Amino acid sequence: MDVDSRLLRSFVAVAEEGNLTRAAERLFLSQPALTKQIKQLEQLLGAELFVRSRSGMALTGPGRALAVRAPDVLAAVDSAVRETRSAERAAARVLRVGFLASAANEATQEIVADFSRRRPGLRVELRQAAWSNPTAGLADGEVDAALLRLPFPGQDRYRVEVLLTEDRVAVLPVTHRLAGRERLEFRELWDEPFVAAPPTTGPWCDYWLAVDAREGHPVRIGAVTDQPDEWLNAIANGYGIALAPASAARFYARPGVVYVPVDGISPTSVGVARSPADDENPVVADFVRSCLRVAADPDEPGGTVSGGAASGATASGGGPSGGGRPGGQGP
Repeated sequence: MDVDSRLLRSFVAVAEEGNLTRAAERLFLSQPALTKQIKQLEQLLGAELFVRSRSGMALTGPGRALAVRAPDVLAAVDSAVRETRSAERAAARVLRVGFLASAANEATQEIVADFSRRRPGLRVELRQAAWSNPTAGLADGEVDAALLRLPFPGQDRYRVEVLLTEDRVAVLPVTHRLAGRERLEFRELWDEPFVAAPPTTGPWCDYWLAVDAREGHPVRIGAVTDQPDEWLNAIANGYGIALAPASAARFYARPGVVYVPVDGISPTSVGVARSPADDENPVVADFVRSCLRVAADPDEPGGTVSGGAASGATASGGGPSGGGRPGGQGP
């Protein structure tokens, strides 16, 4: 009998979380899609794996038996896939780096240049991901490292170094009643419709809706987008407003959209992330060193940073140490 590892992964998430909603967020799936996968696995195995209860999803006897074995099976599969991909990349002398548009910046070029000085002959292949994939391919092993907006779902399962920090601002259509203000309080925006990332991104979507700063006030969604251009067009056309990194005002100035500083919400950071499985990978370690070196002093070629996070951008969106600039639009 062949069991799709994707179904086992869904089972483990539900078993560990004990809750369909949290498991769906962890897997970047909708709850109905996750429920369908669990039912598919139960039909395949001919056994009921969970019983719904008031407290969530409780394992049955067969479910507990599978829960003992499944993590080891998945770990073996993940290890085999990672080692195979790593061997392929090593043979091709390629380091694959995922990124989100909202985490990419002109400092990326200096990072790649610094890495090339450390590892002559190795090529960096940059891969952009949609917002529906906030780990930019890191979660499924498609990349060796990723430049990401923090926080992202499952962040505690990765090694993350913070490179820079900047304020978040409100993004409004020019026709909006508040577009002419010099500064806003976030509570003034509570009743506005927002242009949001896909709900399957869970906590990441919530962060860019600033759910934690609403004091329980419900969120209104005017549109859902997965790409920067769609996001900007939705705002310009009046479907809703949004929050973005302060640097978006510089990188994505366009007719029909204005960026206004907003108080009452936390700042955002950019970080470089890698899997703990790559702790002993010297190539990935050198890429992280290059990120930290450029974040600490983007105008200084060579040298290293011995660890720790670089101080971030200013409230106006300036880059780390005043040199490189954090980039990117959108959530």
